[in-house]
Order: sequence, then structure tokens, then C-alpha cells
Amino acid sequence: MNQLIAVVRQLRHPETGCPWDLQQTPTSLIPYILEEAYEVVHALQQEQPAAIAEELGDLLLQVVLQSQLAAEADQFTIADVAQRITEKLIRRHPHVFGTVELTTAEDVRDQWEHIKASEKGEEASLPLSQKLHRYARTLPPLIAGIKIGERASRSGLDWPTISGAWEKFYEELAEFQEALLKGEPSQQAAELGDLLFSVINLARWCQLDPVQALQQTYQRFIQRLELIEAAIDRPLEDYSLAELDALWQQAKQQLEGASEAEQPEEPPIEQR
Repeated sequence: MNQLIAVVRQLRHPETGCPWDLQQTPTSLIPYILEEAYEVVHALQQEQPAAIAEELGDLLLQVVLQSQLAAEADQFTIADVAQRITEKLIRRHPHVFGTVELTTAEDVRDQWEHIKASEKGEEASLPLSQKLHRYARTLPPLIAGIKIGERASRSGLDWPTISGAWEKFYEELAEFQEALLKGEPSQQAAELGDLLFSVINLARWCQLDPVQALQQTYQRFIQRLELIEAAIDRPLEDYSLAELDALWQQAKQQLEGASEAEQPEEPPIEQR
């Protein structure tokens, strides 16, 4: 760790450092923080330890680099960053480092939110709408939708059964279709947002991660396209829609067959 900090410090040396690194600012590095975070997620999903370690290193570099920029501006150091998160973890886990007794993950989550609110000077009775504003401001839209749905549900703003979530989905789908026919862009966008939020809530009821599901869909789309491009001898634009559809179905079947082949054989009944 010390070596990494020293390397980053050298990269930022005003006389002998790297020209690219010397040009960076805290805001110019924001895209790299996001990119590296998603690279970590991808490596974790692939369950490849070597890739995970590498991508975590790339993300750690962004932490060290931001801390170096802050140290140069006499704001804080990497030691301050480590000390603050250590203190926060101890402070927000009194059931581990103190005398509080908690037994469920839900209790821990509620306690975390209560302590967090106290630290930020927020009243326990802060309106739910103000709490949800934080998610909408600071998180990517899809993740914000998940958090908002979960938090609203814990406050009683939810259907008693999943049938309510399904009814809401079909209601929003019909309203979106109607808005498309009227041709009013602002209303169309509003109804599309409502429809997407209803899908996110359905995923919550089904205990599915919509972010992961969408990422897997992107990956399948790209894999099918790769198979098509490997099988054709002309640009995609030279093929008719019917031809492309046939190639698409063929690629889909090929991938599904490969996926089934990778599944372990089911043991005989007497061995189950």
C-alpha cells in the first residue's frame, strides 16, 4: 500500500511526474471512478479471482489518486480517508463494537440508517420524501429506483401482494401506449418513467436484481451479434431484416445450446 501511495505521489511530481497525471483534477477523474467501479462489478459477476484483484486495484488507484490531489490542496490525506471509514464502521456497528444487541440484518439496516441520520444532523422524523431525495440525487437512475422502492415499501407504501405490482405494471403500460399515440414528448417521457419504475418494483417483489438482469441482457445481445458477424461475409447493412432475423435466431439457439451443454448432468435419482 505504501508503495502504491509513493508511486502515485511520483506520478504527480511537478517536475518529474507524468504529464497526463499532472493534468488531472478531482472532477476530470470522475469518469474513471465510475468506469473502474463497473469493471469491478463485471469481474465479480464473472467470478474470476485474478480479474477481480486487478479491477479492485484499478479502483483503489482512483481512491489513492483523489487523496493525493486533496493532499496537494491541503484538504486531507489517504490516512485521513482510512481513519474516517474506520471510525464510521465502528460507530455504525455498536452491536459488534459496543453493547447493543441485534440479531437480524433488517435490524442492522434500520440502526445504520438511524445512526447515519443522527450523524448528518437529520431528525428521526424527517419526512420520507426528503430521505428519498438523497437517492434520486446521488445514485444512477436505475439503482435509485431500487432504493426508493425498497425504502417506500418499508414505510408501508406498497401493495399487500405481488398482484398489485402486476396491476400497476399493466396500468402504466397502457398509459405509455396512450401517450405515444397522442404524440406529446413530455408526457411520453413521464409515462415511460412510470413504466420503468413499475418494472423495478416488480423485480423487487420477485427478489431479482434489475441492474444485473439488464447487464446480462446487454451481454447476450453482444454475444449474439458476435456470432452473426462471424458467420456473415458482408456488412450488416447489406442484409434484409428477414435475413438478419434468421441469423439472430440461429445465434440465439447456438448460445442456448452452449449454455445447456455447460450445465452439469443431473445425478440419478438414487444419488440425489
